[in-house]
Amino acid sequence: MRTKSIKKNKINVVTLGCSKNVYDSEVLMGQLKANQKDVAHEQEGDVVVINTCGFIDNAKEQSINTILDFVQQKEAGEVEKVFVTGCLSERYKPDLEKEIPNVDQYFGTTDLPALLKALGADYKHELIGERMTTTPKNYAFLKIAEGCDRPCSFCAIPLMRGGHKSKPIEELVQETEKLAANGVKELILIAQDLTYYGLDLYKKRNLAELLKALAEVEGIDWIRLHYAFPTGFPVDVLDVIRDEPKVCNYIDIPLQHSSTKLLKSMRRGTTKEKTNKLLHKFREVVPGMAIRTTLIVGYPGETEEDFEEMKAWVKEMRFERLGCFTYSHEENTHAYNLQDDVPEDVKMQRANEIMEIQSQISWELNQEKIGQTFKCIFDRKEGNYFVGRTEFDSPDVDNEVRVDAKDHYLKVGDFAMVKITEAEDFDLYGEPV
Repeated sequence: MRTKSIKKNKINVVTLGCSKNVYDSEVLMGQLKANQKDVAHEQEGDVVVINTCGFIDNAKEQSINTILDFVQQKEAGEVEKVFVTGCLSERYKPDLEKEIPNVDQYFGTTDLPALLKALGADYKHELIGERMTTTPKNYAFLKIAEGCDRPCSFCAIPLMRGGHKSKPIEELVQETEKLAANGVKELILIAQDLTYYGLDLYKKRNLAELLKALAEVEGIDWIRLHYAFPTGFPVDVLDVIRDEPKVCNYIDIPLQHSSTKLLKSMRRGTTKEKTNKLLHKFREVVPGMAIRTTLIVGYPGETEEDFEEMKAWVKEMRFERLGCFTYSHEENTHAYNLQDDVPEDVKMQRANEIMEIQSQISWELNQEKIGQTFKCIFDRKEGNYFVGRTEFDSPDVDNEVRVDAKDHYLKVGDFAMVKITEAEDFDLYGEPV
């Protein structure tokens, strides 16, 4: 028996950044496992692969600190090899090679076969959907497309991920069947832009058709949509969300701002008026739908008036879920030519103000849920609570439902009907019925 302290030839995959990176790490680990390699996620190993994020300043900083940390371990003889992959190394490979030369090799976002080769493994083309999932066993991410064709001024993703490429429906169905066979009940659809899905392959936006095909897979109970782009939104998707019980009444649609002037500068291809029309359409076609959005504060040229307009708009729209980012000035993006003229402390102040408004809205909406019963999926046990979610909540970013484990027993990974007894701004408490 190999003891835990001897970690020879074990590959440790470390993931930073978004769910797209989580998915990529899972595919990498699936390939390594098929090559009979000893591989683990964020555990000890003598070979380390760091899957980096290069999206905004904080993420880049975290990625660099992680690389430096493992390079230090290599120098101390605690690990043998360090490889770096993902967005940061796609975007800054020459700089990184110069600044941190002690990394064994750097790889970009499309270099999986080369990375596998460096790890002594072959890229197996026949592995459709074979991956080592790192999420709780009841849910998994399904990446339906890679890259992005949108010209947003603040975003460096096309530099790191290339143009939009959809995966064929048959391949995604096959992947979903394998996930369902492994006990996955909830599918979280991800891409840089879900609403563009199919344009390259089928010459039309084909997300609705994909949803119908995935809903036929036995064992999958919930399908959730993440990262839908507002411009050119395919409204036939709303009918599927409304009519197909497996598709959650939930959508994540990053809107970024309410000011038409700033939306134009951001090159979002829309206006405040069009955005409002789309949101009203969502609520009209799918009553009770949870809309999640993200906003950027402190974009170049954002005046106090623009910010006040955004605050009023957030109050008016009453989003069920909302996240807020401070603008990050990214080189080689269109907005980099503009002056980053909102001071850092003002950006932070604005972000906090938006989140305070949202916290109040969330509290009010949650109060309305007291006494109601919801179908919940339970992801984990934490302290004295079983922690789950309703169909209106995505893991890690949205509200959670807590059930006291001293009084009730629930099986992690299963569904239960829960009556809500108490509510805070971002947490609900309840009892199984």
